[in-house]
Amino acid sequence: MKYRELGKTGFKVSEVSLGTWQLGGKWGEPYDEKNAEATLQKAAELGINFFDTADVYGDRLSERSIGKFLKPWKDRIYVATKCGRLLKPHVSEGYNEKNIRQFVEESLSNMGLQTLDL
Repeated sequence: MKYRELGKTGFKVSEVSLGTWQLGGKWGEPYDEKNAEATLQKAAELGINFFDTADVYGDRLSERSIGKFLKPWKDRIYVATKCGRLLKPHVSEGYNEKNIRQFVEESLSNMGLQTLDL
């Protein structure tokens, strides 16, 4: 696996990242925890150390799967997540500091992290 520095962060991330929309389950199909775990495990074994997720992927199941995986994992995995799509109503005025902080706190809790990398 090849790695690059992510901007000026000092993070050495894999050139290939793992998008994790599928970890939350396919539309209309039940969540498959074993498949999610196997996907994360294989990606990490191949040297992928950058996972991309969002709170809306499987109604937070993707973030929770990543959190469960990260607990025992010894190597550094960088995580990017997205937020705001759960705004109700979903209008631009909802993208304020209070709401964004709430979404970030929920994502941190879902993944068992202290900080988000991106």
